[in-house]
Amino acid sequence: MNVSIDDDLWSAVGDPTRRRMLDLLLADGTGTATTLSDRLPVTRQAVAKHLGVLDRVGLVHGTPSGRERLYSVDEAQLARAVAQLSTVRDAWDGRLQRIKRMAEAIQTQTQRQERGN
Repeated sequence: MNVSIDDDLWSAVGDPTRRRMLDLLLADGTGTATTLSDRLPVTRQAVAKHLGVLDRVGLVHGTPSGRERLYSVDEAQLARAVAQLSTVRDAWDGRLQRIKRMAEAIQTQTQRQERGN
Protein backbone atom coordinates (compact mmCIF):
# COMPACT_ATOMS: atom_id res chain seq x y z
CA MET A 1 0.00 0.00 0.00
CA ASN A 2 1.44 3.35 -1.03
CA VAL A 3 0.11 6.03 1.30
CA SER A 4 1.35 9.61 1.22
CA ILE A 5 2.00 11.22 4.58
CA ASP A 6 -0.08 14.28 5.45
CA ASP A 7 2.09 16.50 7.66
CA ASP A 8 -0.85 18.70 8.70
CA LEU A 9 -2.78 15.64 9.85
CA TRP A 10 0.15 14.37 11.89
CA SER A 11 0.85 17.79 13.31
CA ALA A 12 -2.76 17.85 14.50
CA VAL A 13 -2.60 14.45 16.19
CA GLY A 14 0.87 15.14 17.55
CA ASP A 15 -0.61 17.18 20.39
CA PRO A 16 -1.51 15.08 23.48
CA THR A 17 -4.57 17.20 24.30
CA ARG A 18 -5.98 16.69 20.82
CA ARG A 19 -5.33 12.95 21.04
CA ARG A 20 -7.20 12.85 24.36
CA MET A 21 -10.06 14.79 22.75
CA LEU A 22 -10.24 12.24 19.94
CA ASP A 23 -10.31 9.45 22.54
CA LEU A 24 -13.19 11.13 24.35
CA LEU A 25 -15.12 11.75 21.14
CA LEU A 26 -14.62 8.16 20.02
CA ALA A 27 -15.77 6.85 23.41
CA ASP A 28 -18.79 9.15 23.67
CA GLY A 29 -19.72 9.45 20.00
CA THR A 30 -20.04 13.24 20.13
CA GLY A 31 -19.13 16.20 22.28
CA THR A 32 -19.07 19.97 22.48
CA ALA A 33 -16.25 22.26 23.52
CA THR A 34 -18.00 22.62 26.89
CA THR A 35 -18.47 18.90 27.53
CA LEU A 36 -14.89 18.18 26.49
CA SER A 37 -13.44 20.98 28.62
CA ASP A 38 -15.24 19.51 31.65
CA ARG A 39 -13.10 16.37 31.20
CA LEU A 40 -9.80 17.95 30.23
CA PRO A 41 -7.33 20.12 32.16
CA VAL A 42 -7.72 23.02 29.71
CA THR A 43 -10.20 25.85 29.27
CA ARG A 44 -13.21 25.72 27.00
CA GLN A 45 -11.54 28.30 24.75
CA ALA A 46 -8.45 26.08 24.43
CA VAL A 47 -10.66 23.09 23.61
CA ALA A 48 -12.44 25.14 20.94
CA LYS A 49 -9.09 26.02 19.34
CA HIS A 50 -7.99 22.38 19.41
CA LEU A 51 -11.30 21.35 17.84
CA GLY A 52 -10.69 23.93 15.12
CA VAL A 53 -7.34 22.32 14.30
CA LEU A 54 -8.89 18.84 14.23
CA ASP A 55 -11.73 20.13 12.05
CA ARG A 56 -9.32 21.76 9.54
CA VAL A 57 -7.55 18.44 8.95
CA GLY A 58 -10.87 16.60 8.74
CA LEU A 59 -10.54 14.41 11.83
CA VAL A 60 -13.68 15.87 13.38
CA HIS A 61 -16.76 17.56 12.02
CA GLY A 62 -18.96 19.96 13.90
CA THR A 63 -22.66 20.58 13.42
CA PRO A 64 -24.63 23.38 15.05
CA SER A 65 -26.32 22.34 18.29
CA GLY A 66 -28.01 25.24 20.02
CA ARG A 67 -25.37 27.80 20.93
CA GLU A 68 -22.52 25.32 20.43
CA ARG A 69 -21.25 22.89 17.85
CA LEU A 70 -21.54 19.15 18.34
CA TYR A 71 -18.37 17.38 17.20
CA SER A 72 -17.84 13.81 16.09
CA VAL A 73 -14.85 11.94 14.70
CA ASP A 74 -14.67 11.40 10.94
CA GLU A 75 -14.00 7.67 10.85
CA ALA A 76 -12.76 7.70 7.24
CA GLN A 77 -10.16 10.36 8.01
CA LEU A 78 -9.15 8.51 11.18
CA ALA A 79 -8.71 5.34 9.10
CA ARG A 80 -6.53 7.37 6.73
CA ALA A 81 -4.41 8.49 9.68
CA VAL A 82 -4.07 4.88 10.86
CA ALA A 83 -3.00 3.81 7.35
CA GLN A 84 -0.38 6.55 7.32
CA LEU A 85 0.89 5.46 10.72
CA SER A 86 1.17 1.88 9.46
CA THR A 87 3.20 3.10 6.48
CA VAL A 88 5.55 5.03 8.75
CA ARG A 89 5.83 2.04 11.10
CA ASP A 90 6.72 -0.28 8.22
CA ALA A 91 9.35 2.15 6.92
CA TRP A 92 10.95 2.48 10.35
CA ASP A 93 10.83 -1.28 10.95
CA GLY A 94 12.83 -1.71 7.73
CA ARG A 95 15.33 0.98 8.74
CA LEU A 96 15.79 -0.51 12.20
CA GLN A 97 16.32 -3.98 10.74
CA ARG A 98 19.07 -2.58 8.47
CA ILE A 99 20.71 -0.83 11.43
CA LYS A 100 20.53 -4.07 13.43
CA ARG A 101 22.20 -6.04 10.61
CA MET A 102 24.94 -3.40 10.32
CA ALA A 103 25.57 -3.46 14.09
CA GLU A 104 25.71 -7.26 14.08
CA ALA A 105 28.17 -7.22 11.18
CA ILE A 106 30.37 -4.71 13.00
CA GLN A 107 30.22 -6.79 16.18
CA THR A 108 31.12 -9.97 14.27
CA GLN A 109 34.02 -8.23 12.56
CA THR A 110 35.28 -6.80 15.87
CA GLN A 111 35.12 -10.23 17.52
CA ARG A 112 37.06 -11.81 14.64
CA GLN A 113 39.71 -9.12 14.89
CA GLU A 114 40.03 -9.60 18.65
CA ARG A 115 40.47 -13.36 18.23
CA GLY A 116 43.05 -12.79 15.49
CA ASN A 117 45.19 -10.50 17.68
